Formats: sequence, C-alpha cells, structure tokens
Amino acid sequence: MNTVLVVEDCLVERKAITMSLNRGGFNVLTAQSGEEAKEKVSSCQPDIIILDVVLPGCSGFEICRQLKADPETHQIPIVFCSSKATELDKFWGLRQGAAAYLTKPLVSDELLRVINQLIKQEV
Repeated sequence: MNTVLVVEDCLVERKAITMSLNRGGFNVLTAQSGEEAKEKVSSCQPDIIILDVVLPGCSGFEICRQLKADPETHQIPIVFCSSKATELDKFWGLRQGAAAYLTKPLVSDELLRVINQLIKQEV
C-alpha cells in the first residue's frame, strides 16, 4: 500500500483529503506545518506528498525546494493543493519542482487520478 503525506494546516481540508485518499486505498500520514512535514518525510519516506502552499512557518514552496534539493527526498513526487489559483501560482509551484498543482476546492476524483498517475511513473 502506497503512503501519502498530506501537509495541510486546515483541519477540514486535511480530513477531506485524508478520507478521499483512504477510499482510494492509500495509507495516509498528516502534518500541519512545514517543520512537522520535514520530520515525517525523514522518518517515513512517503511515496508522494500533497502540500499546501500557505502554511504556518515556512511556505509550501520553500518546503518543496528543500525536499527537491535533498538527495534523500528529491525523488518523492510533490502535488501542491492550494487556494492560490492564479496561473503565476501554478507556474511558480511547478518551477519549485512539484509534479502537479491542483487548486481548492479539490475534486476527489482528480486528486486520485493525479496521484495514481504519479505513482505509476515512479514504478
């Protein structure tokens, strides 16, 4: 079973994403901040990361850059899920190394499709 780390500070969003992923057959870990996310990544090595952009402490963009620069984590696909929905936001997220950029409110089927596609690419 593939493990997904969901990094989202909003409890409602975090629970909604977790439920969708659980229904899709994924093991889900969660983090509420960038610092907590980095700890979970180093201890659990998830197969994919769902990352909000606006987080307490450092931004999702900063976390993505750090993970992509680290030889231990650079291969983990990152999917941004954010309410920041301009074309510039999407461009900047992909420029940081993310594999995909989805906007809120999330459509469960789209999230699962993107994650399954990225996991298949990793195999």
